[in-house]
Amino acid sequence: MTKLYLLLTALLGGSGVILGAFGAHGLRGKVAENLLEAYKTGVHYQLIHALALFGVVLLMQQLGERTSQQAAGALLVAGALFAIGVLFFSGSLYGLTFGGPRWLGPVTPLGGLLLIGGWVALFVAALRFPH
Repeated sequence: MTKLYLLLTALLGGSGVILGAFGAHGLRGKVAENLLEAYKTGVHYQLIHALALFGVVLLMQQLGERTSQQAAGALLVAGALFAIGVLFFSGSLYGLTFGGPRWLGPVTPLGGLLLIGGWVALFVAALRFPH
């Protein structure tokens, strides 16, 4: 699972940079300002959570066999919630920017809840770390 999370980290980070550059150079003047701001928010959260996922990978690698099952499980959950949360949160904002269906609007806060859940799972993992 560590390799999958590392691959997702690279994918989210690299695509976040590409999407950010596209938004800065390709969207200005082509979409409404409020949509451009929503797009920028999506990129911002994507990049932050790519780094958070990388942190999960580093913790998984560092702790290895020394970690408890509960801490390892919480780290797995945190990584999954970060990845899925970015897909829902940032993905829905990107979709709305490009004229996607209105039902994407309620997906954004759901993605935000998933991202928050990732941070909660990381907190739980920290409580279970070895002393």
